[in-house]
Amino acid sequence: MSEEPRTTLLRPRTPDPTKSPIETTLSVTELAVLGPDIFTNTRPQWTPPGARGIYGGSVIAQCLAAAQRTVAQGFLPHSCHCYFILAGSSGLPILFHVERVRDGRSFATRTVQAKQRGRCIFTTTISFAKEDNEGKKTVEHAAALPDDIPPPPSDTNKSDNASSSSSGRGAGPFEATRIDVLHGNDPNRKPHEKKCRTWMRARGRISPEGGTQAHLNALAYMSDSYFIGTVSRIHGLWRFPFRPSEVGSLEEPLRSQVRGALANESIDVSDEDVAREWEGRPSVGMLVSLDHSIYFHEPSKVRADEWMFSEMESPWAGGERGVVMQRIFSQDGTLLASCVQEGVVRLKQDGEEKESKL
Repeated sequence: MSEEPRTTLLRPRTPDPTKSPIETTLSVTELAVLGPDIFTNTRPQWTPPGARGIYGGSVIAQCLAAAQRTVAQGFLPHSCHCYFILAGSSGLPILFHVERVRDGRSFATRTVQAKQRGRCIFTTTISFAKEDNEGKKTVEHAAALPDDIPPPPSDTNKSDNASSSSSGRGAGPFEATRIDVLHGNDPNRKPHEKKCRTWMRARGRISPEGGTQAHLNALAYMSDSYFIGTVSRIHGLWRFPFRPSEVGSLEEPLRSQVRGALANESIDVSDEDVAREWEGRPSVGMLVSLDHSIYFHEPSKVRADEWMFSEMESPWAGGERGVVMQRIFSQDGTLLASCVQEGVVRLKQDGEEKESKL
């Protein structure tokens, strides 16, 4: 009998109960036997339902994790510029090739290529800065946390790592509140005036051993969630793999989840009339990320296992592409990071039945 395809080069070990689920998900293993600065995914990758390939946030975070293993102590990432080249397969291991572009006294630069079967599926250039500005005069300012947002959920349900390490992707390595679309129900607001908002955090507690690097990897992972989907939300596009008229026949809890999502994004939608409101609206034919940039403003202050507030907006869409900008704040109002993403946004055309391709 033939063996099942290997999704990792090395057999994954039993998860460490002292580490959070997101640390386990994003861990990389060095492969010195293949050459210097080559790493691979320790755990299998995840493909979201209906997606063309593996979850992009995982590749972003694992490239960051690999690059951080090659810089001197005291250097933390301040910017990360990524390009999605090919859809990654969850049935194949990934090799992360790190190139040490430059090591300076204040900055270090790394380029990472993620490869499957010798083909580059993703590439990123990451710049690191040394945390040594104490006592220096600097120019400082930062955007403030919006004052009209609801507080995050209470921490009464915060679980420890052992009870949060469920293998089911329904739970996943992080949690988030339902996305609220600011001005989503206002017909007088233009798409670029609407904003998508959510609170998010890693499940469990990130270990002291993982430290700041693990918190930054986790933020990178979460930053790709719901990102390019902002364009579909602010335009009120139908993005589900079934017709609006079929919502009433869905089984619970999917039925309630879909109606809850639509209630935030549509105009005068009621539970009884989803079909009438949404039937005939444009439908998403393809929605995939092309590039992704992260600017870490306060890397040493990131605590990804505590609630972080994400606000996303799109200043432009056209030519079958859309740009989305995101700000991530800590609960105390510190602007932790700013992110920018561009993606393909294609609508289903009349009579279109085949899957759209790049």
